Amino acid sequence: MQAFDGQVQVDIKTPDGSGIEPGQVVAVMTGSIRGILSAERVALNLLTHLSGVATLTSRYVQQVAGTRARVYDTRKTLPGLRGLQKYAVACGGGENHRMGLYDAVLLKDNHLAQVGAEGLAEAVADAVKRSREANRGHPRIKFVMVEVDSLEQLEKVLPTGIDLVLLDNMGVDQLRLAVSMRDKAACRVELEASGGVTLETVRAIAQTGVDRISVGALTHSAPALDIGLDITP
Repeated sequence: MQAFDGQVQVDIKTPDGSGIEPGQVVAVMTGSIRGILSAERVALNLLTHLSGVATLTSRYVQQVAGTRARVYDTRKTLPGLRGLQKYAVACGGGENHRMGLYDAVLLKDNHLAQVGAEGLAEAVADAVKRSREANRGHPRIKFVMVEVDSLEQLEKVLPTGIDLVLLDNMGVDQLRLAVSMRDKAACRVELEASGGVTLETVRAIAQTGVDRISVGALTHSAPALDIGLDITP
């Protein structure tokens, strides 16, 4: 608002990440009525959307409370709003996944399509090695991750030195077996469940023992929170 009209003063009454009740005042703006109303819709659109992202994230986080699982966002964000949406996820108690293609390595099924089952382990191990070498002297890659959609693939990639394995669209029985396989392998690989996660299913997924659950819906499908602007004399 102040970027549009520097004469408008904004007094934040409710800090980011706070819970609110119906009728609660979140901020008070004083200044030119023309300036306030000119920027009203853009400001409210951002505020209601980002508050909706934080609220939905908080609901997912509450659903997994008491388990080891942490709730993560994805890169399924609106163009130009990734930083703000990921901040909103953090305000809701969630965790941020990679920001882009520059701060982590994720080997997805399309990247490995030409490798085949026999070459999977070698390809992943090579990617891990090259990523580690690229990080020497100027660390910027937070983790190296590979996506698998079967327990057979998981068995092949566990010994490769990978940091994280994304378990794509696996049911809860498969997820439990995946956790058991990782634990028996005595490796430090973290397991992330992803694909079709909902508020109704996230608790059961978390109870399988996975470390992370990524939910694209946090940013691409969050309903806007109902926040309005009232003018007083």
